[in-house]
Parts: sequence; C-alpha cells; structure tokens
Amino acid sequence: MRRLFPVTDQTPSEPEGEWSFDALAEAYAYPKTDGPWLRANMVSSLDGAGQHEGRSQPLSSDTDMRIFGTLRALADVVVVGAETVRQEGYRPARAREAFAARREAAGQGPAPVIAVVTASLDLDFGLPLFTSPLVPTLVLTGAAAPPERVREAELAGAVVVVAGDGPGVEPARAVEALAGRGLPRMLTEGGPRLLGQFVAAGVLDELCLTVSPLLTAGTAQRIAGGPPVSVPERFQLESLLEEAGFLYTRYRRI
Repeated sequence: MRRLFPVTDQTPSEPEGEWSFDALAEAYAYPKTDGPWLRANMVSSLDGAGQHEGRSQPLSSDTDMRIFGTLRALADVVVVGAETVRQEGYRPARAREAFAARREAAGQGPAPVIAVVTASLDLDFGLPLFTSPLVPTLVLTGAAAPPERVREAELAGAVVVVAGDGPGVEPARAVEALAGRGLPRMLTEGGPRLLGQFVAAGVLDELCLTVSPLLTAGTAQRIAGGPPVSVPERFQLESLLEEAGFLYTRYRRI
C-alpha cells in the first residue's frame, strides 16, 4: 500500500506493501479534541453502489478489512443500524491483541461497545451480539419504543439508551448520549439510512471511504440515504492511500 496524500518522504515505518497495524493505527488516529468525534467507515463501488446484493462485503478487500478492524480497535463505540445488523450478521466486537496496549493506554476497555440504533427493536436478542459480548451491547431507541421489546432487550443483557422523544433516535441526542457514557470516539459503519441521518443532522465529523475498483450497475443504495441537506456540506481530504486499485480515503468536516 502507498500513501498518495499528503505527500511525504517514504520512511521505514511506512513501507509499500502491507502496513502493520501500528502504522494503520497512527494513520487513522482520532484527532485530539475535547468533544465527541463521529467517524463513518463505508465502501463504495466506482459507480456509487454502497452494497451488492444487500451486503457491503463483496465490494471489500483484504486491506479494506484490515482498515475496518483498525478503525474498530481505535473506537470507544461502534454505532450501527438495525437493518445492517440483520443484513451483515453482526457479532460482538472482539479484543485484538495487536491493539491491546494502545487501548489500555487510551483508557479504553478490551473491545469497543456495539450500539444498535433501532426504533422498533425488531432484533433477534438471542444472537451472540446480545447474549455474549465482551461488553454489554447498547440499544439506542426512542422514548416511545415498544415496551415489551425494551424488556426483551434488557432480559437478553443489552443496555437500552433513550435518545429521542418519539419512537426513533435523534442523531444529535445519540451522539450526546454516547459521549455522556464516556464513549466520545465514535465509529458508524452504516447502513446508508443511518449514515444519511447523521449527515442530515450535521453531526458527522469524518468519513473514511473505500472506493472499490468495481462496477455493479443495478439499483443498490448509495452509502448515505434519507433526507437531503439544504446546503451540501464541504469536507476536506485528510489522507489518501492506494493498493491494487482500491482507494482508501479519509475526509474531515471543515
């Protein structure tokens, strides 16, 4: 893998070829800030598809998955929509030995918390994501969520967090609630509807986007859907890596 931007002299810690997890962790370190930081990680085909046959994995690569694992290992919490949990077969985040010392030094637990955003709580609470995580899974929902589903989630071991006055979650309230639980370094992995809600609410700070050298055609969703913003928000390019035609971009809100 090679760095295309920003342009720097090649150094032994940044060789071409497979980067170590330490090198990736340095490249994707969260910025030093007093407030919460919401980062998204998504993959897209050349023609703008965020999925193929309902899943993002066919657009990915081995290096993309290494970056995926690195971004998870740097986060306090991984925020994901209920539909993505169902489609992608989400499992609990695992402790990674390669990042153990870094997480301990940052005051983090052995693995990030998974936070599932859902209005209906239409989830299988018998899945390992809820029954056997290293740290209890959070369920972000609204105050008007179905009480019987809330009880079922809590009986399964999940922690229900109210982040909205109606049945659904308000993006800004979700960010505030997670930060209030000591989880300021946030990572969302979608899906498109959830990312679109974060974008429309103006709470997304950073986008890590893998551009896959594949064409899919079809009618797959883009990486973000839902309500449009009144004025498109400008992000600036922070870094650009390349390997085998895959572009690994990192954009930050100006």
